[in-house]
Amino acid sequence: MSIWWSLHLRREAASVPLARRLLLGTMETAGVDPDVSHDLSVALTEACANAVEHGGDAAAEDYRVTAFINGDTCRIEVTDSGPGFRDRTRRPKRPGRSALPDPAPPPPMAAPAPAQAEHGRGLFLIEALTDHVRYRNRTGRCGAVVSFDKILKWKEDVPLMAS
Repeated sequence: MSIWWSLHLRREAASVPLARRLLLGTMETAGVDPDVSHDLSVALTEACANAVEHGGDAAAEDYRVTAFINGDTCRIEVTDSGPGFRDRTRRPKRPGRSALPDPAPPPPMAAPAPAQAEHGRGLFLIEALTDHVRYRNRTGRCGAVVSFDKILKWKEDVPLMAS
């Protein structure tokens, strides 16, 4: 089975539950185990919340969520048009090389935020709830892409899986 969908959403808090509900509805219809669906929905919520909060200035009013189910794997990508992941270190200039930093590596993993903190746990939750996470800047454009994969488990007697 292969399913995919893509949403183009406004960068506002009300868009986050919309993306989550669409994902949960898709997972339920496809027959994905509820525990796996829950993990993916929390990871998606965190990625969308980051896009809403950090995904650009007033001119960047949108972000995109794309979900793919292909066989036993689900991949979700959240793309914004904000500043992207920044490399705060400058490398020394060498002949034939720009003084600008190389493309940013994945953000460094710092100590998790305290449990009572209101911010700072999103990327840690995504990493804890999924099987593989990638952070990158958009190629040739402003923005960041957070994508994550999870191996799916299925409920018993799923009609879509039987076909």
